[in-house]
Amino acid sequence: MKRHIKFILACILLMGFQMGMAHTWTVCTTCENNSIKKTISQASDYDTIRIEKGTYKEFEILVDKPLVIKGIDYPIVDGEKKGEIFRVQSDDVTLDGLFIINVGVSYTKDNAAIRVVQSKNFLIQNMVLEQLFFGIYLEKSSHGKVYHNRIIGDAVDEYNSGNGIQLWYSTDIEVLKNHVQGTRDGIYLEFSDRITITGNTSMDNLRYGLHFMFSNNDLYSNNTFENNGAGVAVMFSKFITMKNNVFRKNWGTAAYGMLLKEINDAEIVGNTFEENTIGINIEGSNRIKYTNNDFIGNGWAIRVVGACYTNSFKANNFMYNSFDISYNSKLNDNVFEGNFWSSYTGYDLDKDGIGDVPYRPVKLFSYVVNRTPETIVLLRSLFMDIIDFSERVSPVFTPDNLKDAQPLMKTRP
Repeated sequence: MKRHIKFILACILLMGFQMGMAHTWTVCTTCENNSIKKTISQASDYDTIRIEKGTYKEFEILVDKPLVIKGIDYPIVDGEKKGEIFRVQSDDVTLDGLFIINVGVSYTKDNAAIRVVQSKNFLIQNMVLEQLFFGIYLEKSSHGKVYHNRIIGDAVDEYNSGNGIQLWYSTDIEVLKNHVQGTRDGIYLEFSDRITITGNTSMDNLRYGLHFMFSNNDLYSNNTFENNGAGVAVMFSKFITMKNNVFRKNWGTAAYGMLLKEINDAEIVGNTFEENTIGINIEGSNRIKYTNNDFIGNGWAIRVVGACYTNSFKANNFMYNSFDISYNSKLNDNVFEGNFWSSYTGYDLDKDGIGDVPYRPVKLFSYVVNRTPETIVLLRSLFMDIIDFSERVSPVFTPDNLKDAQPLMKTRP
């Protein structure tokens, strides 16, 4: 037992000695150390490298040891479009406060401003990335944080642009308070589990503000996804929680606030879907709880285009959408209960705040438009109002059990 204690004490002393021996290097354009790459090669494990203000024309900078690399007053690292700029291949690396520009565009390699490969316990924060191909690319890495970075691309075509923040086969990562704009996909995940994405803004991206596939047990909260080419796509994943996000102004013939494809056992809570072509487009997604969401001024609030079972829609606000619910089947076992519908014209004689007449949110006209999109030009016509009324009275084409038996008379707070 005494021997074991002595060994632990010796390890603690050794670690303290190593930390005490850590050296701080200064890189500046007029110093002897005027190259980031060379200074990294000279540094020892756990050293700190301070990069003074200036412009450093370097690329393929390999960080293969534990280091803190910190920019002072945002020095510019200019890759001159020759290739990748920083490549991290070590645990315990911090990159902080650099302005990185001119990543090389390639049709065979996913060049990134910062690539992290098979590394743990990393921190990438306060970076500004512009004129990029890929921004921050995490590959087979874990237990790291991407915090408070600004990533601005100038993507025009999908084939020669990359993603702002990409995670591939990575786990236990926090992506917090980043601003991503003008890339192909703002944030992209593939085969990445236990990811937390919170407080980010992803806007004006060529394709998706957020795009993830085959990624489970992930949390997305308090993010804003605005004016992206196709909105947000969530596919082939399970145990997803999406809370308090804003999906706004994602307009286009193939645009959604959010697309759900084969998502199971998820929670979508407290989100706002405002002024999108389609608030949520759902296909083959089951056992999802939609609660306390606001659907405001969308073309379609919710569009169900494939087999979706055992979902519940409770305490949501549906306000001023052209279509609240669009459904392509007469079969339904999804539950709609206690939602507010701005189109509801029922009454509340007992003044309990719940309508006395059930509300049928599926219009026959939405059924017609699904099959013949050109008929959308008749949206505000009296004829459409008449056939919608007749379908509500005696459902023939729409599910007769798809109704909210307890519609709220006032919006949920």
